Amino acid sequence: MEEDKSKSPETELKEEKPIEAKEVSEESEPKEVSETEELDANATSPETELEEAEEKLDEKPIEPEKQLSEEEQKKLVEEMVNKEREKVIKDRDMIEKEKLKEALEAWKPKTKLGKDVRAGKIKNINDLLDKGMKILEPEIVDSLVEIKSDLISMGQSKGKFGGGKRRAWRQTQRKTKEGNVPTFSAFAVVGDENGHVGIGIGKASETLPARDKAIRKAKLNLIKVTRGDGSFDSVGGGNTSIPYIIEGKAGSVRVKLMPAAPGTGLVVGDELKKVLKLAGIKDVYSRTNGKIRTTFNLVKACIDALKKTNSKEK
Repeated sequence: MEEDKSKSPETELKEEKPIEAKEVSEESEPKEVSETEELDANATSPETELEEAEEKLDEKPIEPEKQLSEEEQKKLVEEMVNKEREKVIKDRDMIEKEKLKEALEAWKPKTKLGKDVRAGKIKNINDLLDKGMKILEPEIVDSLVEIKSDLISMGQSKGKFGGGKRRAWRQTQRKTKEGNVPTFSAFAVVGDENGHVGIGIGKASETLPARDKAIRKAKLNLIKVTRGDGSFDSVGGGNTSIPYIIEGKAGSVRVKLMPAAPGTGLVVGDELKKVLKLAGIKDVYSRTNGKIRTTFNLVKACIDALKKTNSKEK
């Protein structure tokens, strides 16, 4: 009886193998069929999708296009122009800053004052201006102060009967045998908007070299401006105006500057606004006499007045 119950391993394998094959075949086949059937049922053709999208678009109401008035169109154009102008100014400022860094790195001072500034012995420009030391290298100013520059409109573009608009370049001609030789001159103002300002004139056969010369000379002519708040309308103690009434002159032009309360603004001409803004003055009254259309003398008279803020002589 024991021999019948015991089976060899070969017989056990023969009996188990067909059972496993049947189970696998029965379980695997219906799964594949069910998945394919579900995909076929849920799938939609691209044509039906397009038709549904078109129906949704037809159902949405079409909004009428808004027509802008002339004033709104002008405002939009002005905004676009101002944004582009700001981008150009920012790019130009970045380029100028990079050029200044490169120039300062390659700067080899020739004067004793320049060597002291390069060595770090002098770190404040007021030390130079208070002692009346003469600046002969523009890199001295660039290394001590963050300078901003602007051009004064002293030239005039060509127009009939002298009706041309003001511009930054003044053009003159010299008669020679070869023909007319034009020269351009520019009038620059520099400052840090914190009590320092300077002016300079540059001449060259082209516009850009004339501008560079003018800016270089303006840095050499930098002066200190003492600010205050001497207006009777305000409490005092601020530094947005001037300490007292001052008057400057150049040629036939007389410029009188009077302190104003904070918030008044610059009550001066357009060209004088550039000078006072770079000097760090925000509130001031003014009065001018003489041939004020001569822009060169007008700006020189303003600088002569600002020089008097450093002394008690009015």
